[in-house]
Amino acid sequence: MQARLDILDGNTPRFFLPVEREDFESFLLKHAVAWNYLVIEDNGSIVACGGHDYDSDAKSASFCWGMVAKDPHGTGLGKMLTVARLSTVSAMPAVAKVRLDTSQHTQGFYVEFGIVPERIIREGYGPGLDRWEMVLNLDSIQL
Repeated sequence: MQARLDILDGNTPRFFLPVEREDFESFLLKHAVAWNYLVIEDNGSIVACGGHDYDSDAKSASFCWGMVAKDPHGTGLGKMLTVARLSTVSAMPAVAKVRLDTSQHTQGFYVEFGIVPERIIREGYGPGLDRWEMVLNLDSIQL
């Protein structure tokens, strides 16, 4: 668990607010297994992590707490993690959409996958960090 908290800490305050650490720690302790939380390791160290779960309607999935360690930003780990999650959820025949929320700093990364903004809430996470609620119709992608 500490390695994942270290990734969050390394991405704070640009991508996460300090107050989110407690929420992330609680998530890891109580929900990570149910949320299909994946990790990417490099030489025995966790360098990226992120989860997904299926919504109660079984027709959509949600991504949560996706992040890459600070030093390997830009090396393709985020893409690898996103493709793994998209491949998994798109293999479920009933799932038609993926939803996620992210900040203004990473929304452009997700747009490259065809994930589009539905709503933007200025300072929705807190001061200086907007919340971008995004969606992808799975019938529009090819992995």
